[in-house]
Amino acid sequence: MGLDAGGKPVVVDLEELLATRLLVQGNSGSGKSHLLRRLLEGSAGHVQQVVIDPEGDFVSLTDAFGHIAVDAAEYSLTELGRLAMRVREHRASVVLNLEGLEIDGQMRAAAAFLAALFDAPRDHWYPVLTVVDEAQLFAPAAAGEVAEDARRTSLAAMTNLMCRGRKRGLAGVIATQRLAKLAKNVAAEASNFLMGRTFLDIDMARAADLLGMERRQADTIRDLARGEFLALGPAITRRPISVRIGEVKTGSKAVSPKLTPLPTAAGDAMRDMIFAPAPEDEVPPPPPPAPTPMAELMRAVSTPAPAPVPDMPVLEESEQADVRRAILAEIAGEASRQPLPTIFQDYSVRCRMRGVEPGMDLAAFRSALALARAGITDADGWDEALTLAASLPEEMLTPFLGIARAARLNQPCPSDAQIAALYGTSSLGRAKRMMAHIEEKGLIVARTDLSGKRSVSLPHLGWTTAPAWPDPTKPQPVGRTTVRAAERSRLL
Repeated sequence: MGLDAGGKPVVVDLEELLATRLLVQGNSGSGKSHLLRRLLEGSAGHVQQVVIDPEGDFVSLTDAFGHIAVDAAEYSLTELGRLAMRVREHRASVVLNLEGLEIDGQMRAAAAFLAALFDAPRDHWYPVLTVVDEAQLFAPAAAGEVAEDARRTSLAAMTNLMCRGRKRGLAGVIATQRLAKLAKNVAAEASNFLMGRTFLDIDMARAADLLGMERRQADTIRDLARGEFLALGPAITRRPISVRIGEVKTGSKAVSPKLTPLPTAAGDAMRDMIFAPAPEDEVPPPPPPAPTPMAELMRAVSTPAPAPVPDMPVLEESEQADVRRAILAEIAGEASRQPLPTIFQDYSVRCRMRGVEPGMDLAAFRSALALARAGITDADGWDEALTLAASLPEEMLTPFLGIARAARLNQPCPSDAQIAALYGTSSLGRAKRMMAHIEEKGLIVARTDLSGKRSVSLPHLGWTTAPAWPDPTKPQPVGRTTVRAAERSRLL
């Protein structure tokens, strides 16, 4: 595979690898594909190979080593399964190119191909080095944006490859960018590891655990150079060693970006090239419409045109405003506690039924409906109160405006039952807790005088309600002198 830190060759026992499987991990650009290519080239003349290639990087093996490239985009899932059966029967080395498919299609195609390899008849259980690049795509640790059936099918095929494939001659070699994204039951079946450069703590810790290293040694994985891997396993070495992967004969179409000189065109010339007019459309113009038969022309002349639909009568803006206020009053009187978007949709339908536009969006409707439920018919002069109430939850807007209305008109303070009705509940306790919440936010100040009457002020606006009993249904409290006289009469 390459050289260790001392310059000695590092070899792989191929028969042991077939029995114990291999896991390769490393961030993008660490050299995973180069490592897999070195392994495939070195073992090409000794064992049958099947490569699951999501990016089309290993198609170049076909020219140098006689692999057969299978473009998965050109075949159905049934045809891919049939091809996989023939691959095992005739012991052909193939590269399944998934480049032309979306991720869901790649998962389904790989699952169909691997499942057919796994289900081959016993007579065809020859050793196969089965390499899966970007294995986290086909065996994800968690559900993602792909279809659930595709994920389950692909994960089942990968699990069969790594967990049960050895007896059927399938030796799994999987490569992944991140161990954390790879299903644990798939990664756990590998006994040989080649760990490349990675930077995330969770991946370094998991790689260190697989290599039998202490956690404080995990930082060495971050310092690995490109093409350098830490190796461990019965097919490679019994102790972790560093391996610098050797050269390969074939290449990949995906090469690392290199700095190239920028174009020397002047700014005006570059602008002319970018904003050059588009070439003339070469598509021929559509043919002229076929002449209408005479029978159709006569029928069109003899059939009178339908009468036009009369336009809706247009109301004046003031009339439309009156209709909207009437509709709001209707909705407020129904005491409906549906979600606000549902009520707004009902309001819009009622407006169209009466020939007017809704005239407001959902945010404005929220304020208008709260004003109507609080008994406020004219919205003028309530902007400051609505601004204060913007910090309250939606269900508290109506009771706050009801208290504000009584305070502005210097009317008696609403009772607990009236406030509960505005709040949309029959529980006086909930109404009292709501009042306490509004008072904690500093929007109102409630005061109970010595006689037990309550008044509420809005300090920001300078409005105060007239004192009133919180619960008119209960007997009113009496003075201390009256209580003492009644007690004295009872004792005599």
